[in-house]
Amino acid sequence: MIYQFYQRHIFPHLLNQVMQTASLMDRRRELLLPLEGEVLEIGFGTGLNIPFYGNVDSLYALEPNPDIYQLAVERVQHAPFFIKHVQSSAEKLPFADASLDHIVSTWTLCSIADLEQALAEIHRVLKPTGTFHLVEHVKHPNSTKIQSLQTLLTPIQKRIADGCHLNRDIERQLLQAKFKLIEKEYFDAEGIPAVAQTMLLARVQKLETPH
Repeated sequence: MIYQFYQRHIFPHLLNQVMQTASLMDRRRELLLPLEGEVLEIGFGTGLNIPFYGNVDSLYALEPNPDIYQLAVERVQHAPFFIKHVQSSAEKLPFADASLDHIVSTWTLCSIADLEQALAEIHRVLKPTGTFHLVEHVKHPNSTKIQSLQTLLTPIQKRIADGCHLNRDIERQLLQAKFKLIEKEYFDAEGIPAVAQTMLLARVQKLETPH
Protein backbone atom coordinates (compact mmCIF):
# COMPACT_ATOMS: atom_id res chain seq x y z
CA MET A 1 0.00 0.00 0.00
CA ILE A 2 2.74 2.48 0.97
CA TYR A 3 4.83 1.36 -2.00
CA GLN A 4 1.89 1.89 -4.37
CA PHE A 5 1.38 5.38 -2.95
CA TYR A 6 5.09 6.10 -3.48
CA GLN A 7 4.97 4.80 -7.08
CA ARG A 8 1.90 6.86 -7.96
CA HIS A 9 2.32 10.11 -6.02
CA ILE A 10 5.98 10.56 -5.08
CA PHE A 11 8.20 8.88 -7.68
CA PRO A 12 6.80 10.81 -10.71
CA HIS A 13 7.70 14.11 -9.02
CA LEU A 14 11.17 12.86 -8.02
CA LEU A 15 11.77 11.72 -11.59
CA ASN A 16 10.65 15.07 -12.96
CA GLN A 17 13.16 16.90 -10.74
CA VAL A 18 16.19 14.62 -11.24
CA MET A 19 15.75 14.55 -15.01
CA GLN A 20 15.96 18.35 -15.14
CA THR A 21 19.61 18.31 -13.98
CA ALA A 22 21.40 20.89 -16.17
CA SER A 23 23.95 18.47 -17.63
CA LEU A 24 21.14 16.13 -18.72
CA MET A 25 19.12 18.93 -20.31
CA ASP A 26 22.19 19.90 -22.37
CA ARG A 27 22.46 16.35 -23.70
CA ARG A 28 18.77 16.26 -24.58
CA ARG A 29 19.34 19.33 -26.76
CA GLU A 30 22.35 17.75 -28.47
CA LEU A 31 20.47 14.51 -29.16
CA LEU A 32 17.18 15.97 -30.39
CA LEU A 33 17.84 19.20 -32.28
CA PRO A 34 18.81 17.44 -35.55
CA LEU A 35 15.52 15.51 -35.72
CA GLU A 36 12.72 16.44 -38.08
CA GLY A 37 9.45 15.01 -39.35
CA GLU A 38 7.68 12.26 -37.40
CA VAL A 39 9.18 10.82 -34.19
CA LEU A 40 8.34 8.07 -31.72
CA GLU A 41 9.64 8.75 -28.22
CA ILE A 42 9.84 5.70 -25.97
CA GLY A 43 9.44 6.59 -22.31
CA PHE A 44 8.04 10.09 -22.82
CA GLY A 45 7.99 10.65 -19.06
CA THR A 46 6.99 14.16 -18.01
CA GLY A 47 7.65 15.71 -21.43
CA LEU A 48 11.03 17.30 -20.72
CA ASN A 49 12.21 16.72 -24.30
CA ILE A 50 9.49 18.86 -25.90
CA PRO A 51 11.52 22.14 -26.09
CA PHE A 52 14.36 20.42 -27.95
CA TYR A 53 12.37 19.05 -30.87
CA GLY A 54 13.08 22.05 -33.06
CA ASN A 55 11.95 20.69 -36.44
CA VAL A 56 9.50 17.94 -35.55
CA ASP A 57 6.02 17.82 -37.15
CA SER A 58 4.45 15.19 -34.92
CA LEU A 59 5.44 13.08 -31.94
CA TYR A 60 4.14 9.74 -30.70
CA ALA A 61 4.66 9.93 -26.93
CA LEU A 62 4.87 6.37 -25.63
CA GLU A 63 4.46 6.40 -21.84
CA PRO A 64 2.90 3.36 -20.14
CA ASN A 65 2.68 5.02 -16.69
CA PRO A 66 -0.42 7.30 -16.60
CA ASP A 67 0.69 8.95 -13.34
CA ILE A 68 3.96 10.06 -14.92
CA TYR A 69 2.24 11.19 -18.15
CA GLN A 70 -0.18 13.30 -16.08
CA LEU A 71 2.77 15.57 -15.19
CA ALA A 72 3.41 16.09 -18.92
CA VAL A 73 -0.09 17.24 -19.86
CA GLU A 74 0.53 20.98 -19.50
CA ARG A 75 3.78 20.76 -21.53
CA VAL A 76 1.93 18.74 -24.19
CA GLN A 77 -0.85 21.34 -24.45
CA HIS A 78 1.69 24.12 -25.08
CA ALA A 79 3.83 22.17 -27.57
CA PRO A 80 4.24 23.81 -31.01
CA PHE A 81 3.64 20.47 -32.78
CA PHE A 82 1.16 17.58 -32.62
CA ILE A 83 1.68 15.03 -29.81
CA LYS A 84 -0.25 11.79 -29.49
CA HIS A 85 -0.03 9.86 -26.22
CA VAL A 86 0.53 6.12 -26.76
CA GLN A 87 -0.16 4.17 -23.56
CA SER A 88 1.67 0.99 -24.44
CA SER A 89 4.86 -0.85 -23.52
CA ALA A 90 8.13 -0.75 -25.44
CA GLU A 91 7.99 -4.54 -25.65
CA LYS A 92 4.88 -4.36 -27.86
CA LEU A 93 4.92 -1.27 -30.08
CA PRO A 94 1.61 -0.55 -31.87
CA PHE A 95 3.28 0.41 -35.17
CA ALA A 96 3.69 -1.32 -38.53
CA ASP A 97 6.97 -2.91 -39.62
CA ALA A 98 9.53 -0.48 -41.08
CA SER A 99 7.24 2.54 -40.60
CA LEU A 100 9.26 5.09 -38.60
CA ASP A 101 12.19 7.38 -39.50
CA HIS A 102 13.13 8.40 -35.96
CA ILE A 103 12.83 6.71 -32.57
CA VAL A 104 14.08 8.41 -29.40
CA SER A 105 14.87 7.14 -25.91
CA THR A 106 16.31 9.33 -23.15
CA TRP A 107 17.11 7.51 -19.89
CA THR A 108 14.42 4.87 -20.50
CA LEU A 109 16.25 1.71 -21.60
CA CYS A 110 17.46 1.24 -18.01
CA SER A 111 13.93 0.60 -16.75
CA ILE A 112 12.34 -1.54 -19.49
CA ALA A 113 11.62 -4.98 -18.02
CA ASP A 114 12.49 -6.99 -21.15
CA LEU A 115 15.07 -4.85 -22.94
CA GLU A 116 15.91 -7.54 -25.50
CA GLN A 117 12.27 -7.70 -26.62
CA ALA A 118 11.98 -3.89 -26.68
CA LEU A 119 15.07 -3.54 -28.89
CA ALA A 120 13.65 -6.20 -31.21
CA GLU A 121 10.46 -4.14 -31.47
CA ILE A 122 12.40 -0.93 -32.15
CA HIS A 123 14.32 -2.81 -34.85
CA ARG A 124 11.04 -4.06 -36.35
CA VAL A 125 9.26 -0.69 -36.62
CA LEU A 126 12.29 1.35 -37.75
CA LYS A 127 12.66 1.98 -41.49
CA PRO A 128 15.79 0.49 -43.14
CA THR A 129 17.16 4.06 -43.33
CA GLY A 130 15.70 5.10 -39.95
CA THR A 131 17.69 6.04 -36.86
CA PHE A 132 17.31 5.23 -33.17
CA HIS A 133 18.62 8.14 -31.06
CA LEU A 134 19.38 7.44 -27.41
CA VAL A 135 21.10 8.62 -24.26
CA GLU A 136 21.33 6.33 -21.24
CA HIS A 137 23.27 5.74 -18.05
CA VAL A 138 25.24 2.52 -18.36
CA LYS A 139 27.41 -0.07 -16.68
CA HIS A 140 30.76 1.63 -16.07
CA PRO A 141 33.09 0.62 -18.95
CA ASN A 142 36.32 0.60 -16.90
CA SER A 143 35.97 0.69 -13.11
CA THR A 144 35.36 -2.78 -11.59
CA LYS A 145 34.71 -1.08 -8.24
CA ILE A 146 31.82 0.98 -9.67
CA GLN A 147 30.58 -2.05 -11.66
CA SER A 148 30.38 -4.07 -8.42
CA LEU A 149 28.54 -1.23 -6.69
CA GLN A 150 26.11 -0.93 -9.61
CA THR A 151 25.32 -4.66 -9.42
CA LEU A 152 24.93 -4.49 -5.64
CA LEU A 153 22.58 -1.50 -5.74
CA THR A 154 20.48 -2.45 -8.77
CA PRO A 155 17.87 -4.51 -6.82
CA ILE A 156 17.25 -1.49 -4.54
CA GLN A 157 17.30 0.93 -7.48
CA LYS A 158 14.69 -1.15 -9.31
CA ARG A 159 12.35 -0.77 -6.34
CA ILE A 160 12.78 2.97 -5.78
CA ALA A 161 13.10 4.04 -9.42
CA ASP A 162 10.40 2.15 -11.33
CA GLY A 163 12.53 -0.76 -12.57
CA CYS A 164 15.75 1.16 -13.26
CA HIS A 165 18.90 -1.00 -13.70
CA LEU A 166 22.28 0.60 -12.94
CA ASN A 167 24.34 -2.14 -14.59
CA ARG A 168 23.12 -2.55 -18.16
CA ASP A 169 25.71 -2.71 -20.94
CA ILE A 170 23.62 -0.80 -23.47
CA GLU A 171 26.19 -0.79 -26.29
CA ARG A 172 26.54 -4.57 -26.15
CA GLN A 173 22.77 -5.05 -26.15
CA LEU A 174 22.34 -2.75 -29.14
CA LEU A 175 24.92 -4.72 -31.11
CA GLN A 176 23.27 -8.00 -30.14
CA ALA A 177 19.95 -6.58 -31.39
CA LYS A 178 21.50 -6.12 -34.87
CA PHE A 179 22.05 -2.38 -34.75
CA LYS A 180 25.17 -0.58 -35.98
CA LEU A 181 26.47 2.49 -34.15
CA ILE A 182 26.80 5.53 -36.38
CA GLU A 183 27.53 7.90 -33.48
CA LYS A 184 28.78 7.00 -29.99
CA GLU A 185 30.01 9.04 -27.03
CA TYR A 186 30.60 8.01 -23.43
CA PHE A 187 30.61 10.83 -20.88
CA ASP A 188 30.22 11.49 -17.15
CA ALA A 189 27.22 13.71 -16.35
CA GLU A 190 27.81 16.49 -13.82
CA GLY A 191 25.52 16.52 -10.81
CA ILE A 192 24.77 12.79 -10.91
CA PRO A 193 26.09 10.27 -8.31
CA ALA A 194 29.12 8.24 -9.49
CA VAL A 195 27.16 5.00 -9.51
CA ALA A 196 24.90 6.34 -12.30
CA GLN A 197 27.11 9.06 -13.77
CA THR A 198 28.56 7.33 -16.82
CA MET A 199 26.33 7.84 -19.87
CA LEU A 200 26.18 6.74 -23.48
CA LEU A 201 24.86 9.04 -26.20
CA ALA A 202 24.41 7.15 -29.47
CA ARG A 203 22.65 7.04 -32.80
CA VAL A 204 22.16 3.62 -34.33
CA GLN A 205 20.69 2.14 -37.49
CA LYS A 206 19.65 -1.35 -38.52
CA LEU A 207 22.38 -3.56 -39.90
CA GLU A 208 21.81 -4.12 -43.61
CA THR A 209 20.54 -7.63 -44.23
CA PRO A 210 22.05 -9.47 -47.20
CA HIS A 211 19.63 -10.04 -50.07
